[in-house]
Amino acid sequence: MKEHMAKLRESFWFIPAVLGVVALVLAQALVSLDRYLLDSRMELTGSLLYRVGASGSRDILGAIGGSMLGVAATSFSITISVLATASSSYGPRLVRNFMADRGNQVVLGIFGATFLYSLMVLRSIRSIESDGSVFVPDIAVNVAVALAVVDVGVLVYFIHHIAQSIQVATLSGRVRDELSETVDELYPLEQPDDAASAEGVVKPPVYTTILAEESGVIIDIDERGVLEIATDSGTLVEIHRAPGEHVVAGEPLADILADRSADISEDAVDRIRGSFAIGTSRTPRHDIAFAVEQMTEMAVRALSTGVNDPYTARNALDDLSVGLVAVVQRPRPHRARCDTDGTVRVIVRRVAVPPLIDHALDAVRIYGTGSPMVVQAGIRLAERVGRAARTTENVDAVLTQLTLLDSALATGDTDSVRTAEAREQISRARAAITDRVPLAVPRVEIR
Repeated sequence: MKEHMAKLRESFWFIPAVLGVVALVLAQALVSLDRYLLDSRMELTGSLLYRVGASGSRDILGAIGGSMLGVAATSFSITISVLATASSSYGPRLVRNFMADRGNQVVLGIFGATFLYSLMVLRSIRSIESDGSVFVPDIAVNVAVALAVVDVGVLVYFIHHIAQSIQVATLSGRVRDELSETVDELYPLEQPDDAASAEGVVKPPVYTTILAEESGVIIDIDERGVLEIATDSGTLVEIHRAPGEHVVAGEPLADILADRSADISEDAVDRIRGSFAIGTSRTPRHDIAFAVEQMTEMAVRALSTGVNDPYTARNALDDLSVGLVAVVQRPRPHRARCDTDGTVRVIVRRVAVPPLIDHALDAVRIYGTGSPMVVQAGIRLAERVGRAARTTENVDAVLTQLTLLDSALATGDTDSVRTAEAREQISRARAAITDRVPLAVPRVEIR
């Protein structure tokens, strides 16, 4: 359910559709109110309520509706242009951030809602009824004018927002925040109440293997739902996949472990299979590797010959250090989940941290050695992560990457002075990391 709601929030049409329905309901309600007041022969007077007659109301509503539709089309064109620019400069995977941008969705939704509202009110105006009466929904027409005034402010906001959203700092900051949110969810400071170590768990034989029925990327896994199913059936479920992995139809997703005497229904198997949300594209919600890859891609694309922007690469690496430092400071999450009696019912998979470190620093070594600025940012990233790391495997991964970067600089054809400075910086970073290790928080056992 949460995954479906996340998809709706990230879709470009959901909020405009909701605002469109609200506009239709509001138009019908105000027109009905005007009819009620007319039938009751109640008069609303005052300086805030203007009456311009049937012809004037038609002209006003026609002008508002037509102009809002044109503005909405122009705004949509600007958004598409920004999407194309961001995709070519910073990577196509960042397009999802623009599609999920709440500001863009609300702006286009308000413009479209104003058009629908004006259209619905316009159709209710009657110059001469069969009995010779005239109906003009004065309240609804005045609300349309108020909406037009609001739309002017929304247009100014949209121009400011779209110009700000294309800035490197905004894009990098948005991806950095997504990475931090993913770290908080997957690597919490405190383990959940139902968490337990997977070490020493006695595993029954494999009762059945759950296979994927479709190909695609695993977007999310409802671990709590799997825990409930395993508890109800009295079995142990071992999940072999993690969000972000690609599967082909027929490949294993999980194993149900139980004695052959157990009676496991097909419904339970189908429910466990349904706990795996498989789609076409990755999201950073439960996929920390994708969040790291997005930030790394920004740095790599900035170093391409077509962009040649080392400042953006440096900014991306500095923002990436925020998430990587946070994840190496957290205890490794327990991989087992228990029922209320303390019996292990689910064993899950978690992405190891060293590959995340390797992915980021490999990009610096492979693509950034020609830019002293990027090399310094990479060394700074490695030092921050290495000094914050709480486990030996993470420290070793950083030291290995610094050694590889030092070798690449020594054999590379770059400025000798800058290379010497960078290698000296690597030596200082390595010393700072190794001196920090004995003072680190006690090692957390990898489970």
